[in-house]
Amino acid sequence: MISVIIPVLNEAPRLPGLLAALAAEAEPHEVLVVDGGSDDDSAGIARRSGTARVLAAARGRGPQLAAGAAAARGAVLLFLHADSRFPRGGLAAVARALERAPAAPGGNFRLLFDGDDPFSRWLEGFYAAIRARGFYYGDSGIFVRRTVLAALGGIRPLALMEDYDLARRLERAGPTLCIGEPPLVTSSRRFHGRTRAAIVAGWLRIHALHHLRLSDRLLARLYDSERRGEAPAPLGRGARP
Repeated sequence: MISVIIPVLNEAPRLPGLLAALAAEAEPHEVLVVDGGSDDDSAGIARRSGTARVLAAARGRGPQLAAGAAAARGAVLLFLHADSRFPRGGLAAVARALERAPAAPGGNFRLLFDGDDPFSRWLEGFYAAIRARGFYYGDSGIFVRRTVLAALGGIRPLALMEDYDLARRLERAGPTLCIGEPPLVTSSRRFHGRTRAAIVAGWLRIHALHHLRLSDRLLARLYDSERRGEAPAPLGRGARP
């Protein structure tokens, strides 16, 4: 069985479509929606769907993914963002890929963006280029064998870069898989209003600071500020980043 873990925070408009797509999958699976304190009806939508278990966790994808992984019952865990458009047959593709490659620890999907414009096509090319070098993130639907995740120490509850941290450990565990067909589609909303140069510069900056071991909480604040085009608010005296 595959356990699909979806961290949510105010995703009421997007969650029904994803839950409906997963409900149509024939491959045995369970769905866990992990709410990080939504102000909207995200948790209620998941409960009323009748297809998902709903958990509560501290805000942040790292803590939410860790809570979902701890409660999951499947032999394979698939982590999805709520703004994903899950492809028909996607779960069967995961099961088939892992069966054909028993030594593979896990992997992800080829990622497409939902925008019908040249910028979205550039994003797809950028993501494909970094995937060829072993870099991928939670928006591409990372999957992992339960036994491998346990051996790697589980999901680290980081405020940011929890997906990068998991991917780097997966890459060290063995050759990973990238499912090309069917691809996963994600929203390009977080890139709206940002130039290509700003995206690449921000990507390099966040990774450099992560490797310099800057606090993950401060990294999250810097990342959110860059997405909004603002300077990050200063930490208060004595505050912990």
